[in-house]
Amino acid sequence: MKDIYICQKAQRAMGEIEKVIIGKSRIIRQVMTAIIASGHILIEDIPGVGKTTLALAFSKVLGLDYQRIQFTPDVMPADIVGFSVYKPEIGSFEYQKGGAMTNLLLADEINRTSPKTQSALLEAMEEGKITVDGITRELPQPYVVIATQNPIGSIGTHSLPESQMDRFMIRISMGYPDYESEVSMLKQGRVNVAIDQIIEKITAEELIEIRQEVEEIYVHEDIYRYIVTLANATRNSRNLDLGLSPRGTIALLRMAKANAYLSNRTYLIPEDIKQVFFVTAGHRVIKSKEAKIQRKANGDILKEIMKSVPLPKGNQ
Repeated sequence: MKDIYICQKAQRAMGEIEKVIIGKSRIIRQVMTAIIASGHILIEDIPGVGKTTLALAFSKVLGLDYQRIQFTPDVMPADIVGFSVYKPEIGSFEYQKGGAMTNLLLADEINRTSPKTQSALLEAMEEGKITVDGITRELPQPYVVIATQNPIGSIGTHSLPESQMDRFMIRISMGYPDYESEVSMLKQGRVNVAIDQIIEKITAEELIEIRQEVEEIYVHEDIYRYIVTLANATRNSRNLDLGLSPRGTIALLRMAKANAYLSNRTYLIPEDIKQVFFVTAGHRVIKSKEAKIQRKANGDILKEIMKSVPLPKGNQ
């Protein structure tokens, strides 16, 4: 690891966010892991558990420009990518930025907008650039999308198809706070006051440097084979109709590298894969009819698969 100081700053950044998002250190680490792994995050949860606050806190602590789009049925692709407006005074068209032109975009309730608008955002996420009127523009770097969707009240919503869910590196659920954490939240007072008190711990430039260091984490041949064996086990499971895709195995590797980085290691161990496997793979697999009848959860199926795959020989 070239700069242990920057790694320590990443750990302090998580501590800073915990001042606002109380009692959710595991969730904060998962989001930070995905961000430094150059991925995007999908939060699937009920309203009022702190999804917007989490995104805003990360943007402030990481020194990122922040935009929020509240997705509704009337949001158009141009609201995402921008559009050109004719300016008579200069006799030409001028580009007007869309919501995607930022470092951290909160796509709130992404399932409430049309599939066409969803596709515009997901294309920007995948390619890191947008095209308007034949002109391609690079998105600011680093670029992170935190999308949310509410699993309750699905009337009038458009669920993301599997091919688009696959574009998110992880899917998480924040859940309710525990008893003591909720008491601390009440004592804390207004959320916006708490956010005003947290400070930037990492610059956007340092985040880019961290992402480069994550890419350099060493991976042994046996670890590569362990990841592919896990993926094949999901594809051959009788409980799953759809297993982990090759994009999913790449995401799993990148998440595991980022987890190793946050653990102050320059190399990967099987425990890194175990820690990120469920949030990385859970939204990429589809249960079989048999598993649905037996009311098996994705997490339980993946736990069975994890137990069935032996660790690399040097780690047994």
